[in-house]
Amino acid sequence: MWLVVGLGNPGDEYAATRHNAGFMLVERLAEAWGVELRGRLFKARTALARRGGEEAFLVAPKTFMNRSGVAVREAMAGKDVPAERLIVVYDDLDIALGEIRVRRSGRPGTHKGMISVVGTIGTDAFARVRIGIGPLPAGRDAAEYVLEPFKRDERSDLAKSLEEAAEAVDMILDGRIDRAMTRFNHRREAAANSGA
Repeated sequence: MWLVVGLGNPGDEYAATRHNAGFMLVERLAEAWGVELRGRLFKARTALARRGGEEAFLVAPKTFMNRSGVAVREAMAGKDVPAERLIVVYDDLDIALGEIRVRRSGRPGTHKGMISVVGTIGTDAFARVRIGIGPLPAGRDAAEYVLEPFKRDERSDLAKSLEEAAEAVDMILDGRIDRAMTRFNHRREAAANSGA
């Protein structure tokens, strides 16, 4: 079994905000996989899906972002899932809107949800898919910006990001994380290194 966790804040007032890109991805996967997220287990909305010979347990924590690790720890313990079978999806201001990045491990940076997850489960050795919501406009406060809804003219780029993130999760579940990193990371990093 795999655990696929999307980070966000619960409540209708946060549903369309930039900080809830992880929730949006988990909701998209649930719809694509024909399952319904329900709020009965592990302080989260959850759903169990079958993908070929694998099971994927979708998790959208009902704790607020800075306590996401509580729900992740409970789900890992309740489903007996080790960190190497965990995928966390979340928003990232350091990545441009319309782009994603895939990593097999790494530090949480300044993202409060990831700080909570890493601190609570005691390891950063798990896969993550980061959905770009940046860049932060000049003069804007990051904490306020991430809690604003996506603008109308940003929605096509968001849709592209979610489509690619869903594909990346599928690739990780299929054991192709290296291919996912090459596909979704390399072309953007190469462009940055060339000064494009």
